[in-house]
Amino acid sequence: MKARYRYRIYPNHIQITRINQLFGCCRYVWNQSLAYCNQLYVSGQKKPSYTDLTKQFITQAKKELVWLKEVASTPLQQCLKDLDQAYKNFFNSCSGKPKAIKVKHPKFKSRKSRQTARFVGANYKVGQDKLYLPKVGKIKIVWSRPLASQPTSVTIIKDSDNRYFASFVVETLPEPLPKTENSIGIDLGISTFATLSNGDKIEGPKPLKQNLKKLAKFQRKLVRTEKGSKPIRKT
Repeated sequence: MKARYRYRIYPNHIQITRINQLFGCCRYVWNQSLAYCNQLYVSGQKKPSYTDLTKQFITQAKKELVWLKEVASTPLQQCLKDLDQAYKNFFNSCSGKPKAIKVKHPKFKSRKSRQTARFVGANYKVGQDKLYLPKVGKIKIVWSRPLASQPTSVTIIKDSDNRYFASFVVETLPEPLPKTENSIGIDLGISTFATLSNGDKIEGPKPLKQNLKKLAKFQRKLVRTEKGSKPIRKT
């Protein structure tokens, strides 16, 4: 069984520039390939294969676009593999198969949304407190828990808060729970979070009610902060 292990990474200013450049190249390859596929569909032609897209938008594109050579090739190839898989899922969804999951047509990627780039194979190295990525360097990583096994891939993620993460895919063996003759029913509610069949009740955490005073304190501080300044973004 495959599982994901996600960790926070802390790239320096130079590494942030290189990672953002990698995200931009992956975005470019994805959007250009998707636009080309849409153009072929309008003209009544079939979608090109992954190999054809790789030759046109990576191999041939590098001869004209020098900045594509400045990033690792593996994330660009994985980007096209993801696009190819997205089209397969979409076509299976349109075929009307009973077990097919309903998915939409692939969409264009935006720099304002979540950014990702995936490395596979031996294109990255995991150290004691560093993660090495080709053409990026050794990035500081915080191991909040040990990896279950040797990872098969790592995805670099940038979220909307400009935080960076490394998500590893590892193979794990599910541990079966011990057999027991006891069973219990659970009824989820509104006033009470859950009521068990043995009569026990579990109250909800109610995080908003517990933090209303803290929220009011920060709102008062926000009013007194100068607009457009760094403290107002922090508050």
